[in-house]
Amino acid sequence: MNGVVSNPSAVTLLTLNNRRPRPRSDDDDDMGMAKKGQVVLNAKPHFMTWTTDDLLHVAKFHWLPCIFAAGLLFFMAVEYTLRMIPSSSPPFDLGFVATRPLHRLLSSSPHLNTVLAALNTVFVGMQTTYILWSFLVEGRPRATISTLFMFTCRGILGYSTQLPLPQGFLGSGVDFPVGNVSFFLFYSGHVAGSVIASLDMRRMKRWELARTFDALNVLQAVRLLGTRGHYTIDLAVGVGAGMLFDSLAGKYVESKRKLSTTTTTTTSNGKEASFT
Repeated sequence: MNGVVSNPSAVTLLTLNNRRPRPRSDDDDDMGMAKKGQVVLNAKPHFMTWTTDDLLHVAKFHWLPCIFAAGLLFFMAVEYTLRMIPSSSPPFDLGFVATRPLHRLLSSSPHLNTVLAALNTVFVGMQTTYILWSFLVEGRPRATISTLFMFTCRGILGYSTQLPLPQGFLGSGVDFPVGNVSFFLFYSGHVAGSVIASLDMRRMKRWELARTFDALNVLQAVRLLGTRGHYTIDLAVGVGAGMLFDSLAGKYVESKRKLSTTTTTTTSNGKEASFT
């Protein structure tokens, strides 16, 4: 193809449209065409080589980073024009604003709040059962290791910055932790645990079960906002934490698997033999 890549999927993220490479000349080193290991000092700034076609190419094939760039500019404007919440006022939470009708309903219907809390506790039990089942019965430790990583980190962060209980909190004796006892707000272990279980289900191609858990997780998040049991940031970070610790647990399991493929044992005559 004369040095031109026609497949857009082969374009590296945030690179410009592929151009025909120019012949190398003796002046390349002086123009900043550094050899491997050299520092470029006199290279022409990259943006000075951009053309209109290059910019259109980026907007077409890299539309998601372009949206992120627009979001950066928008929230920079928001951040520098929004007045900060005074220390004497409760935190502003957009999730609380969105769930005001649900909060009023649960405040006026304690029995409904108790029923929803009980159902949520059952869902937490489902998460726990699945994660332990995957390890104890199926012999797959990744989800269990991920959960251990996640709750340990949650304990460290939750203790390091202890957020105040939201105003209007609607507790229940059947909620988890059962008995309406103290708990860390940041981040949501309810949400993170559900994400970990759902990701494991997808790895095992249990698609319907995974979608069911995702739907229940959304309902769980709405209920937690409605009861003021978590801030919105707790729930959002809970999703990210579930993904992060699932990935870390996967790397851990893979590293141990590679290590176990080459083991050293001592033979009866004192020599060592390696098995792969």
